[in-house]
Amino acid sequence: MSGTKSEIAFLARALKAPRIAARAEPLAKRAVEESWDHETYLAAVLAEEVSARDTHGGQHRVKAARFPQTKTLDDFDFSFQRSVKKATMAHLAQLDFLAEAKNVIFLGPPGTGKTHLSIALGVQAARRGYRVAFASAQDWVGRLAAAKKAGKLEEELERLRRVPLVIVDEVGYIPFDPDAAALFFALIASRYERASLIVSSNKTFSSWAEIFGDAVAVAALVDRLVHHAEVIVLQGDSYRLKDRTKEVMSTTEGV
Repeated sequence: MSGTKSEIAFLARALKAPRIAARAEPLAKRAVEESWDHETYLAAVLAEEVSARDTHGGQHRVKAARFPQTKTLDDFDFSFQRSVKKATMAHLAQLDFLAEAKNVIFLGPPGTGKTHLSIALGVQAARRGYRVAFASAQDWVGRLAAAKKAGKLEEELERLRRVPLVIVDEVGYIPFDPDAAALFFALIASRYERASLIVSSNKTFSSWAEIFGDAVAVAALVDRLVHHAEVIVLQGDSYRLKDRTKEVMSTTEGV
């Protein structure tokens, strides 16, 4: 190894930048072939290291978010679910709503793609450098209840406020008792105009009083949730039952 190569390897290790050590020489050859100036070569080497770090960091943030599966917008069947526009989701995937501390709300029957779209935006955010936390509404309430029991509810809410995107899945599948409803309201209120939420529910807002048991509290909760929000209402049949329906129809033909 020449003295220069050895020094590059040493400096890359000192900077904890292994991609620089790996790509410096191949990029130097390309720089000679294509007559790059020094600034172009330096930018290319640094870009390789940044790209490698973004990839590794994104994978770590996706894992830390605790998604049940990794979903993307590319996986979503917009031809089946026509009530949501691909252009709308592409715009949300630019993640401007995070910088503005706005929310995204998905409402619709089971199987229409609410969780898929929530995860897809969350994965995009994680890959773009944002911390994300995903859980069902019941799990979030359970987590806050444990914090309250330990006398650390405000501390937990403050910690969650430092997470740019919290995703609350499946609001409405199980009704909340008054204590759970109060904790859910605390989560929504603590993030109001400070950090973003993605919320999915199989119930329309007019039915949320059945979930929380208090129409006045629901009005206050929904007011905060939708004040700065994109509300997307999904319609149609369950995607999960699509193939099953075809199966049943094919087996009953001729009966």
